[in-house]
Amino acid sequence: MTLPATTEDQIAAAVASAVAAREPVHVQGNGTKAGLLRPVQAARTISTAGLSGITLYAPKELIISARAGTPMPEIEATLTEAGQYMIAEPPDLSALLGATGKPQTLGGVVATNLSGPRRVARGAIRDHVMGIRAINGRAELIRSGGRVLKNVTGLDLCKLFTGSYGTLGVITEITLKVLPAAEATGTLVLPGLDAAAGIAAMSAALGSPFDVSAAAWLPAEAVAAMPALDGVSGSAALIRIEEFADSVTYRIGRLRDQFAVPGAVTLGTEASRSVWRDIRDVRPLAPHAQDAVWRVSVRPSAGAKVIDALRPLGAAGFLDWGGGLVWLAGPADAATHLRVEAAARAVGGTWTLLRAPDTLRATVRVIPDEPPALARITREVKAAMDPAGIFNPGRLYADL
Repeated sequence: MTLPATTEDQIAAAVASAVAAREPVHVQGNGTKAGLLRPVQAARTISTAGLSGITLYAPKELIISARAGTPMPEIEATLTEAGQYMIAEPPDLSALLGATGKPQTLGGVVATNLSGPRRVARGAIRDHVMGIRAINGRAELIRSGGRVLKNVTGLDLCKLFTGSYGTLGVITEITLKVLPAAEATGTLVLPGLDAAAGIAAMSAALGSPFDVSAAAWLPAEAVAAMPALDGVSGSAALIRIEEFADSVTYRIGRLRDQFAVPGAVTLGTEASRSVWRDIRDVRPLAPHAQDAVWRVSVRPSAGAKVIDALRPLGAAGFLDWGGGLVWLAGPADAATHLRVEAAARAVGGTWTLLRAPDTLRATVRVIPDEPPALARITREVKAAMDPAGIFNPGRLYADL
């Protein structure tokens, strides 16, 4: 049973009804991320898709507020018209997850805290949420933060709700910090580098004074599948700079001289935006449509080790965040999943199972278990925000 809502009062009433009936609730927007993590088994669904619209946009104050069900294309179009953008460059995983037909919503982006290539230099979605409104498990409206950049009122529940995957309450409205968009974008493509050499180049670029905003490494099959990289052969490291046109040209030139890689290519603004949009949306894994997909976070120097450890199993992947984020696709079975877990743990990293058949998602750990002390805090927070345990049960952990 789906309970659509267009107001916070309707959501509160739906939550109160579910609590009274002791029935679990699947919280979602347009459902584009339903394939993430564990499948939710719930008698009811509360959709925020009808809770839509921008409630405040102050370009000079670098602030935008919108209801949770507002489609991301609407947010992006409004910001683009004013020459601004969302800082963390959130990905659209609809194609990866097979959720085509409806756009992702702002609430879904914030609830999952998924950030794109700019994350390595500018921070995650969580770092830019200034205010939030939500309905908790007592059917109460709660507010945290506000609509100004310098805000220290109350507990910072913004970061708590961001990335909670709808397990603590129903987000109804979000206020975000935004920034002016760059006039130009340039990308330096360094071909012929394997993963280890690519990480070395990306680390040097990110540590340079040239304000690199993204750095990724792509295997040969991903390079060949990108029209904007036509003419580039083999695997390659990509380094992005965003700023005023003259500054981009100068800094890209300095980096090109610094690395002196034969066959290096410079992409202009349009080609760069196309390539990084594909990387953001994980399109380099598009040829692996039948495989499971994992997102592994490690220290950058360990990224190549993770790919090498899983290659014998038929897994393929690419690197983002200067090597600190490994995107993997491989056989959708428990044995491969356990090897991914082991490879991540071996280098002190973490993993997230992003896409897999429901049978696999329901039977394996989709994220690592928390240390006992942290797990206790997680349960206490869950009990405080959702005392009846009705919101997205089992989404993160089987018993929570």
